Amino acid sequence: MRKSILALVATAGGMALTYGALNAQGTPPQLPGVADATRVSAGTYATDPAHSLVGWRANHFGFNDYFGIFGDVTGTLVLDPANIGASSVDVTIPIASVTTASAGLTAHLTRAGQNGGNPDFFGPEPAPAHFVSTMVHSTGANTAHIMGNLTMNGQTHPVTVQAEFVGAGTHPFNQKVTIGFEGTTTINRSEWGLGGFVPLVSDAVDLTISVAFEKQ
Repeated sequence: MRKSILALVATAGGMALTYGALNAQGTPPQLPGVADATRVSAGTYATDPAHSLVGWRANHFGFNDYFGIFGDVTGTLVLDPANIGASSVDVTIPIASVTTASAGLTAHLTRAGQNGGNPDFFGPEPAPAHFVSTMVHSTGANTAHIMGNLTMNGQTHPVTVQAEFVGAGTHPFNQKVTIGFEGTTTINRSEWGLGGFVPLVSDAVDLTISVAFEKQ
């Protein structure tokens, strides 16, 4: 599954911090999360917001693609490895905390409309986005399609996330049983009433999801 630059950078940064901390303690660094499905146990999990994000990618004027991040994703996962179809996901994405590499663009995304008009993008104090699964369908040993409804900007439409199990194990610092997933999907932002500058800025937006869940 193709990973965005943002997901790779976030993962590499987290691994570097863990490596350094373990070395400082004199412990040989080992990767606690392993893509071994037998490590996954049934139960209810909650996101680790500090290590859960949604990256987005959109084309700008046909010249190049631009990237941004929604961080601090919160929510729950009810998982049954023996019956994947009985699993469910409910997550909230704080749109107001959108981050880009440009302070000017970040401000534009949440700027009020000019002269009383509609905002170009999210506008000030946008409500969080909310994804609730309606069906989970296994597509392989470590992959699944998660179908659900995405509510954003006051509108709700169906979305299918292509998800991949990344790893499971015990977190080396807080000792919590943790599992991680990555997912991808593409949405047309105009369907959610966010069609500013289409088609100069692409309607299609690629989303890359990277989420760590901790067992409750």
